[in-house]
Amino acid sequence: MSEPLVGVLALQGDFDEHEVALQALGLRTRQIRRAADLVGLRGIVLPGGESTTMLRLLDVEGLWEPLGAALRSGLPVFATCAGMILLAARVENPQQRSYALLPITVVRNGYGRQLHSGTFALESTVLPAGTTGTFIRAPRITHVDGGCEVLARRGGDPVLVQCGPILAACFHPELALRHPVCARFAAMVREQEAAPAPAAAMMA
Repeated sequence: MSEPLVGVLALQGDFDEHEVALQALGLRTRQIRRAADLVGLRGIVLPGGESTTMLRLLDVEGLWEPLGAALRSGLPVFATCAGMILLAARVENPQQRSYALLPITVVRNGYGRQLHSGTFALESTVLPAGTTGTFIRAPRITHVDGGCEVLARRGGDPVLVQCGPILAACFHPELALRHPVCARFAAMVREQEAAPAPAAAMMA
């Protein structure tokens, strides 16, 4: 039996790094550039990058609505940095539209500019001791509503959350091969594999 197929949004950002990280965990990947690329997927990744550019390109490529339907279908979703911004219920600095599927408030570039970027220790009871996260002009979660589980923190701030089938990180786990967070998403995809594919994900 072939491994599950995961789609990685490939309009802008570090989608190549996500593909390499997921392939290292045994998953097959496909770049999502048009609506037809959503057919047959068992999971979706929204990578880091520039969220405002992604929003514009989603409109240009006619992907906003088809991708939204797939994200709402119950498929496992993994979002990092800008990808998390696209899913947050509330986006600040400045406000911008989103899919509003994660009950969190995020501040864009909330950890400062590029010079404040770096790799930091994560505080977590579900990740292995010593797990770190690389933050690059990262968004900051300032509020988490009920129903959203905080899986890791940095200096007390939530930086990794999960709400049902959606896993989202402020940092970039894809930059380290076999990072525990990427492995968690791979496990979510494989658990879903036994279930019938959601109807919305089968739409062209």
